[in-house]
Parts: sequence; structure tokens; C-alpha cells
Amino acid sequence: MRISFLPLFLLALPLLEIAGFVVVGRQIGALATVGLVIASSIAGGLLLRHQGLGVMARIRTEMEAGHDPSRQLAHGAMIVVAAILLIVPGFITDIIGILLFLPPVRDLAWRLLKGRVVVASEFTTAGFRSRQRGKTIDLDDDDYSRDDDYSRGSEHHSPWRRLKDE
Repeated sequence: MRISFLPLFLLALPLLEIAGFVVVGRQIGALATVGLVIASSIAGGLLLRHQGLGVMARIRTEMEAGHDPSRQLAHGAMIVVAAILLIVPGFITDIIGILLFLPPVRDLAWRLLKGRVVVASEFTTAGFRSRQRGKTIDLDDDDYSRDDDYSRGSEHHSPWRRLKDE
């Protein structure tokens, strides 16, 4: 059985943040502590704007070159998370957010997480195409009706019936 520490961390995070405020407030004073929190929120917004636009340009470049943009998409998502962590008041979330803004840390996180990411499409040189599982049945307008033809005893030759009989 695998135990996840994430819920425990999320419950303990507010208490750790309060302890961080107390420790930093004792060292530099209450006004400077509030100033740091406000400055980190402003920095989070500015970094989100600057870094986010850069990631969008890199995603577009990857797609135009015919490459898989999943790494750049993951970096973009991590930048959004990093900015949110910087905007949220607290020093621990700020440290985690600043670390996520660093490309080597994002690369490490992507290497650790990409095995858990479920890909819903395949990337080919022609672009994205959806994965097919089993047979795909393409119905025409006359192959589908809202009436329940089977309950009235009529023989209906739908593709669904053919798939079942094969």
C-alpha cells in the first residue's frame, strides 16, 4: 500500500507558513515582513507574464517544427503553479515557487512526473491524431435514431449490431 504525504503536507502548510512569518518577523520586523510578502506577490505576477509569454512562444515553435510540445506544456503549467505559489502569502510557498521558475528544477520535475502523465493523443510528423482504442464506428444520419427500434421488434442493421456479431 502506497501512502501519500501530500494531504498531510497541505494540512501542515498553513502552520508552517505562520511559523515562518513569526521567525522572519522577529528577525526583520513586522513591516519589512509584510513588504516582503507584497513584493513576492508582485514578482509572481510579473514573472508569470514574462515567463508565460516565453513558454507560449516555445510551444508554438515546437509545434511548427513538428516536434512534441509536451515538455514545453509541462513547463508552462509549472510556471503557472510557481506564480500562484509566489502570489500566495507565505515564505515556504515563495521558496517552492522560486525553485519552480528555474528551468533545471522544472526539467527535473518533468522527468519525475512524465511517467504519470496520461497522453490522450499521439504526435506524428503530420500533427496530432487521437489514439484509437478498438474499432471506431462512424455512423451516418440514417444509422442513428432516438426511437427504440429494438423494443418494437423491427430489425435494425446498425454498425453497433455488426460489431457485436463479428
